[in-house]
Amino acid sequence: MSGEVAPLRQRLLDWFARQRRDLPWRATTDPYRLWVAETLAQQTQAARAAAYYERFIERFPTLEALAAADLSEALKQWEGLGYYQRARRLHEAARRIRAERGGTLPRAAAEWRTLPGVGDYTAAAIASMAFGEPVAAIDGNVRRVLSRLSATEIGDSLARQSAVVGARAQALVAGARPGDVNQALMELGATVCRPRRPRCGACPLGDACEARRAGLTAVYPLRPPRKARPIRPFACLLVHWGDQRLVVRRTATRLLGGLWEFPTIACREGEGERAAAERGLRDLGLTARRMEPGPSLTQSFTHFRQTLQTFLVEVAAPGDPASVEARWATRARLEALPLTQVARRLAARDGLCAAGDPPA
Repeated sequence: MSGEVAPLRQRLLDWFARQRRDLPWRATTDPYRLWVAETLAQQTQAARAAAYYERFIERFPTLEALAAADLSEALKQWEGLGYYQRARRLHEAARRIRAERGGTLPRAAAEWRTLPGVGDYTAAAIASMAFGEPVAAIDGNVRRVLSRLSATEIGDSLARQSAVVGARAQALVAGARPGDVNQALMELGATVCRPRRPRCGACPLGDACEARRAGLTAVYPLRPPRKARPIRPFACLLVHWGDQRLVVRRTATRLLGGLWEFPTIACREGEGERAAAERGLRDLGLTARRMEPGPSLTQSFTHFRQTLQTFLVEVAAPGDPASVEARWATRARLEALPLTQVARRLAARDGLCAAGDPPA
């Protein structure tokens, strides 16, 4: 990375003052609100995170409010955003802070990292923005900016990239206003130094960018080879009893734990979807008066793709599905429950609840 650190830092800060987006959490240094914002923004575009932030803060304006709430309330505010483990860990950490620290939030990044769901990036972002700790917050945007600036030193080594980016980021935040420097680097990566078609002409650091000079912006940051995601088939039971639908709650230790869904059964090896559906009905203690195939869906998760074949099932009696936490739900109840994204899509197709994000 050519050029002195201090001039680059000042250029970043001057650019950030002119070009930063008007995001709701940028008006605060409250560590609780910054923590909520940074948690929401993980794996989520800023505009979408901003809409959820406003709702979440309205419902849980303080750490005490979040810690006092039931997990299902937090999940309901998160519904539709995905990566629900973030919400569970945020809620768990809030309760831990109340129980172990008397409600006093940490100050140093090292303290933040002891909390559930708080990694190096989030800890550094909060500590630098709320308390001025000079610690680098390195997310994907920052990694992209600094790897392109330092392309010559990195070469083709993934290990060297990590070390160089970490050292460059720390050097930049070691001066004045570390929180603003971290935000400026994130903003630059999100809006100018984009993964594809970077706007190099609008970059305040363009003349120092080694990847730009060499025509290698598409190469950096270096990435490990992608692994193919396996496809896993499931059957999903849309069970009707009068005007009610059966929903079950996913256990807390599973993916999407704590959310409600229509009974969903993973197909065993060599087992077809209908056979899995019939097995699922037996396990629930239900007898179908009528069962026919419904729509099929595909859902992508981080490590696999789910194919979901639904079955429309009518039962004459509600039975007693004691093996799982289950409810017979009317339309009003479905609207109130925190549903998985797939369950909400299926309910919307059946006219049982609104599609997309939950109502504010």
